[in-house]
Amino acid sequence: MSLALARKYRPTTFNDLIGQESISQTLSLALDTHRLSHAYLFSGLRGSGKTSTARIFAKALICQKGESSKPCGVCSNCKMADETRHIDIIEMDGASNRKIDDIRELIEHTKYKPAVARYKIFIIDEVHMLTKEAFNALLKTLEEPPSFIKFILATTDPLKLPATILSRTQHFRFKKIPTKTLELYLEKILNLEGIEYEKEAIAIIARFGAGSVRDALTLLDQAIVYSKNFVDVLTVTDMLGVIEPSTLKNLINSILAGDESFVLDFISKSDEYEAEMVINELMIYLKDSLLKGSIDNLTPLIIDKFFTILSEAKTLLSIGSDEEFILSLTLFKMINVLNRNNNIRKDISIKNTITNLNIPLTKPTRPKPKEIKKEKKIDVNREKFKQVIKNIYNSNDKLGECFERNIKYISYDNNILTWKSTATGEDRTLLKLNWGRVRMYIQELFGVDVKIKNVNKTVNKPKKEKKVEEEDIPIKNSSITLNNKDKELTKEKEDEKKILKHPMIAKVSELFSPKKILILKK
Repeated sequence: MSLALARKYRPTTFNDLIGQESISQTLSLALDTHRLSHAYLFSGLRGSGKTSTARIFAKALICQKGESSKPCGVCSNCKMADETRHIDIIEMDGASNRKIDDIRELIEHTKYKPAVARYKIFIIDEVHMLTKEAFNALLKTLEEPPSFIKFILATTDPLKLPATILSRTQHFRFKKIPTKTLELYLEKILNLEGIEYEKEAIAIIARFGAGSVRDALTLLDQAIVYSKNFVDVLTVTDMLGVIEPSTLKNLINSILAGDESFVLDFISKSDEYEAEMVINELMIYLKDSLLKGSIDNLTPLIIDKFFTILSEAKTLLSIGSDEEFILSLTLFKMINVLNRNNNIRKDISIKNTITNLNIPLTKPTRPKPKEIKKEKKIDVNREKFKQVIKNIYNSNDKLGECFERNIKYISYDNNILTWKSTATGEDRTLLKLNWGRVRMYIQELFGVDVKIKNVNKTVNKPKKEKKVEEEDIPIKNSSITLNNKDKELTKEKEDEKKILKHPMIAKVSELFSPKKILILKK
């Protein structure tokens, strides 16, 4: 009778465990040095080896050759333990034996010595499913059991266990099995089974195992049957209902090239796939490309843009929006973002080529004007300012548009960057809120000690003064009292000018570009 791979290749020794080296080493040393506790708690992801470790540890405790990290596997106790039929190893399922009566029965069993072995061992799986009353009933026995009793508790959710239980056990936390380790393990099993395979197919199965050996072996079992003893990429992707990696690669390449026709064709052919699955696969592909550096055209900034768009798409899917429309919108947004970045690159490359061109001159009268024009165009600081705008765009589209629209470069001299701000209303608020980010990008290119001088758009004060003088001319001739008021007004204006010229006020107006400064009298 054939067994499932998960059962056929279940570990029987500590050396067979994969991905849990620290736990197997600690338990082995405890056995070899005879420093044993009366209660252990194993917690971790499903399929990470908790129950297998509990059985190996129990077998090591009752081996007839003595407590050892390497049980003989030949004696009657070891053989019965391997076949899960040892009378002194009692396995309980916490989900189906969760009531206080079940725990009372267990406590009754602890009063009697083991029938054959050195210890009587209780393995309680999914222990977090026990009721509050059952936990309370177990406390005293778990704290001070008889010398021949050992408890091994296993759970996938240790946070649901009472603190009183946790404090009475040695807690071992099982790690998620790394994907690479799973791949090697699956390849080893396929070699033992004599089945041919493609490495890419095994990588997909290992990734879908999500750190669980049991899940990965179950998928491998299914793939062996479905692929007729040749595990290849096509059959695995078809079985799992995912997109083939080569199709994903072509899709990313078409987005990079701005090929909208290929994207439309992909959308029409992807009806059989769930939009969320496609988005998840794209995220995984981009992550792998970033870590492996397999796609040269994808910079980290562009990958960041793509990831933001894909995350927004997942949010829209979670609220029940139309899947096909969201997928189409997402892919075209990725093209649009890339096109904008490509335009910036093209602009920079065109400027660089213009400055580097050496045009042969035929007439002796024209070189001077051309050299003057070139000198005007070559403004390193202006190019730096354009690079600042590009960096702000890459960080935040809305902020980049706002900055480019409202802030105009004037000059850079003696470590002072001068610009003109026309920001009002919401634009001004947005720039204020993100000033720290803007300043960081400016300091990256112009230096940490750069000072910013802002030239406001309001420079119409002389006109207002003229109007006031014209209005005051007839009034001055009317009476003496009005002349005195005019004198007072002129004094007030002089005082206001002095206040506005104060260095602190000038610095504040530089930073915030206020439309109006109101001076209140005492």
